[in-house]
Amino acid sequence: MPAHVSIVVPTYNNADFVEETIRSILAQTYTDFELVIADHTSTDGTWDKLQQFADEPRVTLLQTPAGGGAPANWGRVTEAATGDYLKLVCGDDLLEPTCIEQQVAVLDAHPDVVLTSCRRTLVDARGEQFTSARGLAGLEGVVPGRDAARRAVISGTNIFGEPACVMMRRDALERAGGWADTEPYVIDQQTFCNVLMLGDFYAIPIALASFRLSMGQWSVNLARKQSAQVVDFHHRLAEQNAGLLSRADLVRGDTLARGMAYVRRGAYLWLGRKMHPEAQAEAAVPTDR
Repeated sequence: MPAHVSIVVPTYNNADFVEETIRSILAQTYTDFELVIADHTSTDGTWDKLQQFADEPRVTLLQTPAGGGAPANWGRVTEAATGDYLKLVCGDDLLEPTCIEQQVAVLDAHPDVVLTSCRRTLVDARGEQFTSARGLAGLEGVVPGRDAARRAVISGTNIFGEPACVMMRRDALERAGGWADTEPYVIDQQTFCNVLMLGDFYAIPIALASFRLSMGQWSVNLARKQSAQVVDFHHRLAEQNAGLLSRADLVRGDTLARGMAYVRRGAYLWLGRKMHPEAQAEAAVPTDR
């Protein structure tokens, strides 16, 4: 009988952190889940680190051929999922022990909710917390999905958080077309908004996940590219969903998105000494992270 929940982990050059990530998943108080991990041809020993989990009954290890960036590996690991609910966790992020239990309880209790998200903490390469309880833009409890998506656009940022914060109904993700790859730098936010066109959102206003920062995530080049893709995503969402966003909504969201990209860039530079055990080269293309 399939597990109720599929936790899927796309990895790519996460050797420094992937063991901690997997152990945080296996330590969940909720146990009716499968854990599917797909490594995207890592070159840093990530695949070797994963072998210690090969004999765990809930774990399936896969490899994804090189190429295609994050959409290829996220798609690969999601296609292998069989659970009613799906949660994607990147290969260096962390879950609090009750994260799955609390999110499953929400989806079980609210059949019209297609996606739930929690707040999250930000941690550095050593796992040290430097901000807490970020995200959700003040939302709490059940919110109509279209209202939640609009709130994300006019906030100019991904209020739902990184994938580790989110759990979705797997059939809703499939009906929404899977992971959206038209703007790969915002693959998560555009997918979440697509899913929310199909039902309600539930905001859990406590931090149940941790997002690990690394310098490779934010360069000047990336800030420009991501802000441009966020703007494109806003307008695509408006075109595909009549009445969702006004012209004023788009102007506000686009302006904030452009500004937020550089605010985050500045914050990452300030925190640079804590980001990674070793200096990272400036990234030029989207990766699986």
